[in-house]
Amino acid sequence: ILSSPSLGCEESNKIKQDIYDYGLTQYCLLVLKRDHSQLHGAWATAAQLAEILSHCCVGLEVKEDPEEFYKKFLPSAIDCLLVLGKRLQARFIRAIKDKEKQDFLHWFQIVTDAICWLLGGHIQLAACVLQNDRFLQLLITDDVETAIIMMSVLHNVLRTNSSVLLQVEEETLHPVLDELVYKLSSTTNPAVGSAATKLLLLMAKFCKQLVQLLTARYKGLKGLLSKQWTGKGFDRELNQLLDLLYLEQSGGKGEMQKQHQAACIIQAVWRGFQTRKRLKKLPQAVITLQRSFRAKREQELQHLTKQKEDEALKLQMQLQRQRAMRLFHEQQLALLEVVHASQVNKYMEEMEEKSALTIQRFWRGYRARRIFHQQKQSLKEYKAAIIIQRAACKFLEKRRRRRPLSPWKEPKGLTDEQRLALQQKVDDYIKLHPASQMSEEMSKELHKQAQAKLAQFLLRSRLDQRAAQRREALVAQVNTDVELLMNAPGLAENSEKDLGAFMSRSIPVATKARQTHNTMLKYTRWPWWKKLGDEFMEDDVIPDDAINTELETLFIGGRK
Repeated sequence: ILSSPSLGCEESNKIKQDIYDYGLTQYCLLVLKRDHSQLHGAWATAAQLAEILSHCCVGLEVKEDPEEFYKKFLPSAIDCLLVLGKRLQARFIRAIKDKEKQDFLHWFQIVTDAICWLLGGHIQLAACVLQNDRFLQLLITDDVETAIIMMSVLHNVLRTNSSVLLQVEEETLHPVLDELVYKLSSTTNPAVGSAATKLLLLMAKFCKQLVQLLTARYKGLKGLLSKQWTGKGFDRELNQLLDLLYLEQSGGKGEMQKQHQAACIIQAVWRGFQTRKRLKKLPQAVITLQRSFRAKREQELQHLTKQKEDEALKLQMQLQRQRAMRLFHEQQLALLEVVHASQVNKYMEEMEEKSALTIQRFWRGYRARRIFHQQKQSLKEYKAAIIIQRAACKFLEKRRRRRPLSPWKEPKGLTDEQRLALQQKVDDYIKLHPASQMSEEMSKELHKQAQAKLAQFLLRSRLDQRAAQRREALVAQVNTDVELLMNAPGLAENSEKDLGAFMSRSIPVATKARQTHNTMLKYTRWPWWKKLGDEFMEDDVIPDDAINTELETLFIGGRK
C-alpha cells in the first residue's frame, strides 16, 4: 500500500497518519528490538519492517504532541535500525555458505537504505546518527562489502545535512576520521580506497577546520595518498584532496618552520647534555664492566676446575671399586680351592653373615650420623638455653644477696576510741537486722521435712534413671527393627532363612500377627458377592473396617 504508485500524495500522507494514530509504527519499533532469529520469517521480516517503519515516518506531519515524535520516537527508530544493522552485519561475517552471505548482505542493504530514506525526510537526525556508538561499530569492520555500504551511508548523511560537521564535537569526529585513515593505510582494495577518499574530500569541502585537523593529526597522510593510491581509478578526487592538504600546509608553513627550528635546538641541547653525562660515567662503567667480566671468568674457571676434579674423583672411585671387586673375587676363588667341598656351604653362610654384619654396621653408623646432624641444631639451642638459665640464676642470686633484710614489725593494734566506734557499728547493725528466733522443736521438724524431701528426690531420680535406660533400650530395638524391615528383600526373593529374622520374640505380638494374617486370608477367599455392600453381608462376614483395623496394627516391610 505504501509503495503503490497509484496513490496520490494526500492519500499517502493520510494513510501514514492513520498508521501512526493506530500505533502501528510504535508496534514496528517494539518488534525490531527483539531477536528475530527465532521468529517466523527471521531476518527477512525484520528488514521489511525496517523499510515499512522508514516509509511511514517520512512525509508524516504529527499535529498532536509533535515533540514526542521528533525528539523521542525518531531517535529511538534510528537506534533500533542501527542495532538491527549491527546484528545483520555480525551474522553476515559469521556465515559460511554463499547463499546465506548473499541473503544477509541483501537484508543489510535494505536496513541501510531505510536509514538513508529516514535521514532524507528528517535531516535533523544526521547528528543523532553520527553521535550513536553503534554507527561507529558498524563502520569499524574489516569486511569490505559492509564497510563500503556504511561509507555510502556516511556519504548520504553528509550530502543530506552538510552542517552536521559543525554541530557535533571533535571527539565524535576523531574516531570516524581515524577509521577512514586506517582503511586507507591497511587495505589495497580500490573500492574501499575510493569510498574513503571521497568521504575525506567531502568532509574537507564542507568543513575547513577538518583540513587543519587532518594536516595536524595525520602527518603522513599526504605521502600515503600519493604513493599508495595514485593510479587506482579515482585520481580526480585524490588530487583534489591532496591540493587541499598542501594548501593548508603552505599557509602554516612559516609557523611550522619556527616550531621545527625550536625543536631542533632543544633536541641538540638535550643530546649534548646526555652525551657529556654519559662520558663522565664512562670510566666507572668500564671499571664495573671489567670487574664483572673478571668475576664471571673466575667463576667459570672454578666451575670447570671443580667439574674436572669431580670427574677425576669419580673415575678414581670406580677404579678402586673395580680393583677391590677383582681382589675379592680372587680371594674367594683361592679360598674355594683350599676349602674342602663339604665345608663350602658352611663357609658361604659365614661369609654372608659377616657381610650382613658389615652392611648393618655401616648403615647404623650412617643413620646415627644423620640423626646427630639433624639434632645438632636442637642440641645447640638446648645448650644455649642452659647457659642463659645459668646466667639468669646467678644474676638473681647475686641480687638476692645484695638486698638487705627488713626488720619484722608487729601489726598495729586498735586504740580504745577505734574499738568503741567499731562496737557501736556492730550494735547498730544487729538492731537493724535482728535474727529470727526458732525453737528446738521447730528446728527438728524442719530437719525431718528436709530429710524426707531429699529421700523422695533420690528415689525419684533412681526411677527416672531406670525409665531413661528403658526408653533408650526400646529406641535402640525400634531402630534395629526399622533397619531390618527397610533392608528386607521382596516376597519373590524371600527364602526360609530370612523368616527367622522377622519372627517376634513376644508371644502376644506373634499371636496378634497370626490372627491378622488368618483374617486377611479369609477375606481374600470370599466370593465377589460377599464384598458388594452391607445388604449382602452375612452374620459371619467380617466388615472392611475390622479388616483395616487389623491391618493397621501390622507393618508389612520389604519392596513392592
